[in-house]
Amino acid sequence: MKPIRRIVSASVVWPRSNIDTDQIIPARFLSTTERNGLGRYAFHDWRYRDDGSVNPDFVFNQPQNVGRSILVAGRNFGCGSSREHAPWALVDFGLRAVISAEIADIFRNNALKNGLLPVVLPAAVVDELLAHPDWSLELDVATRQLRLPDGRCYEFPLDEFQQVCLLDGVDELGYLLARTEAIQHFEENRNAC
Repeated sequence: MKPIRRIVSASVVWPRSNIDTDQIIPARFLSTTERNGLGRYAFHDWRYRDDGSVNPDFVFNQPQNVGRSILVAGRNFGCGSSREHAPWALVDFGLRAVISAEIADIFRNNALKNGLLPVVLPAAVVDELLAHPDWSLELDVATRQLRLPDGRCYEFPLDEFQQVCLLDGVDELGYLLARTEAIQHFEENRNAC
């Protein structure tokens, strides 16, 4: 996965609450363990009409939202099943961060392991972001801050281990593999006593 240091983008605003993982990527598209290509199924049943044509009313299909990499969503984003395909699909779709007043715990953990930054902020801040989709937002992983165009900053929760993994662009296994030499040294010295 790609390292995340800073994400700068206008946002796609979608005030809908309780967007679950089956809506993020419907179960019928879970027949693969490959991450690449899942973006075409992200929000599939909202992005497309029953006849397969593009739904022009859906927020991600609107021209002003093309290329934006931050989603500001309603409460309880990512609820439902624990499918890891959901963050895979969102990253492959081009999103790098999701901001909400509430993000489901399992989705949040899966997102962090797969290069998608889940940002939980107070409801009043999220409501302001939902009202200003054209603001250029800056998410800084190193300082754990959201910066608004007027200079205001809001800190978001992110533990140190998750922060290091995002900054380095690794998951938990990648983190350990990068420290193989130090682990071997520790084990050798521990057994010597």
